[in-house]
Amino acid sequence: MPGRLTEVWQNPKGGNKMKILKIWKAVLLILLVAFVYQPARAQKQEKAEAVQKMVRDADFMFNAQIALPMSGNSRHLTSAYHITVSGDTLVSYLPYFGRAYRAPADLTGGGIDFKSTDFEYTVKERRKGGWDVKITPKDAEDVRQMFLTVSENGSASLRVNSDRRQSISFNGYISEEDPG
Repeated sequence: MPGRLTEVWQNPKGGNKMKILKIWKAVLLILLVAFVYQPARAQKQEKAEAVQKMVRDADFMFNAQIALPMSGNSRHLTSAYHITVSGDTLVSYLPYFGRAYRAPADLTGGGIDFKSTDFEYTVKERRKGGWDVKITPKDAEDVRQMFLTVSENGSASLRVNSDRRQSISFNGYISEEDPG
């Protein structure tokens, strides 16, 4: 076969030269795409490792972008609502939309706004990538559990279960804890 390629290349009519040039162009295009794809893949891997470290170390901020109440429409959030997990401290600053079963003792609030230093934090890896995080605050008056599902790219959803209110969910993303 190697002799055949030499004969085709040297064909004086030139028809087969075009075929070989097209094959070479295709091979070069495939190699170019492979080299361009590799850095994007490495960047995606770096992001996944950074997200995994934040989740495993319990050191991140969940930034809520959309509130999904049990009843009613979803709401795009325009303010900086979040929960912050930093070692032994959990800070929640989230809005609440939904039905309350019992009125809270403090009527000035209304959102899911508390600070906890006594909570359980467990992480479970998902089969298809990402993590399930269960947070159970023991010193928060109204919140029973928080379930956070985090994907490898950092997007996340949070469900908050309460004893006194309907559950509410939020969609958003996690990031490093806000330095300010």
